[in-house]
Amino acid sequence: MSNSSLGRGLGSLIPDKKFIKTQTVDASKAEKNSIGKALEVDINKISANPKQPRTHFNEQRINDLAMSIKEHGVIQPLIVARKGDNYELIAGERRLRASKEAGLSKVPVIIREVNEQTKLELALIENIQREDLNPVELAVAYKQLIDEFSLSQEAIAKQVGKSRSSVTNILRMLILPDEIKESLEQSKITEGHAKYLLGLNNEKQMMVYRKIVNNKLTVQDTDKVIKQMGGTKKARVKINYRDKDKEFALREFFGAKINITRKGRGGQIIIDFFSDDELEEIIDKIR
Repeated sequence: MSNSSLGRGLGSLIPDKKFIKTQTVDASKAEKNSIGKALEVDINKISANPKQPRTHFNEQRINDLAMSIKEHGVIQPLIVARKGDNYELIAGERRLRASKEAGLSKVPVIIREVNEQTKLELALIENIQREDLNPVELAVAYKQLIDEFSLSQEAIAKQVGKSRSSVTNILRMLILPDEIKESLEQSKITEGHAKYLLGLNNEKQMMVYRKIVNNKLTVQDTDKVIKQMGGTKKARVKINYRDKDKEFALREFFGAKINITRKGRGGQIIIDFFSDDELEEIIDKIR
């Protein structure tokens, strides 16, 4: 499967509904020429996608979808890959769960031959298109693409239709303390809150976090509280625009996040990397 087909999203995997004709088959009797066609298969022969990035499912939404499926059926086929005589889900976890809750014995599927990387990418794209992933789940999925498949942030951004900076900012969520990440996963705080917390040192970070949770502060309230405390680390630093120009030039050259920090007449150039391959690329460019 080409990168361009992933860039177009799940639509590139699903035939136009006008041309879908479902046929009922057993997994053991499915023929090779069924690839790409919509088939009805035993729901119990479909296992979950082990690469599914989403770990939290809204039960009420699953219930609502189950009610819709009872009335109208499964409108959009699930995307699956063959696994012996059975199938492994690629995309459509919510539809699979809701179909089971609705009591269906068979569901429409489209079979695709994909590798492990593509399974993760497609599950990720599906959730992004529906805006179902929380920021921590999204960050974990991006990190998995980096660690397991050596994708750069730039490549991930292209695959999921996001900007490079958006991918970088989401990955930063992983450096938050576990307690804060858990609250972000459970929607006790928002991504906007988290971005403010990332700009604080550890002690102030937890202090402001507890104020947000205990006092149900909005993002705007959080901004005021942080300003009263002296602002974020970034806000307290006087911006050196000549250094910012140099950071931009270095970022363009290395394809990585760069920070220049001043100490007296000297300073540091800090280059961020998120995988061994990315580090090797940076070293090669330095050489």
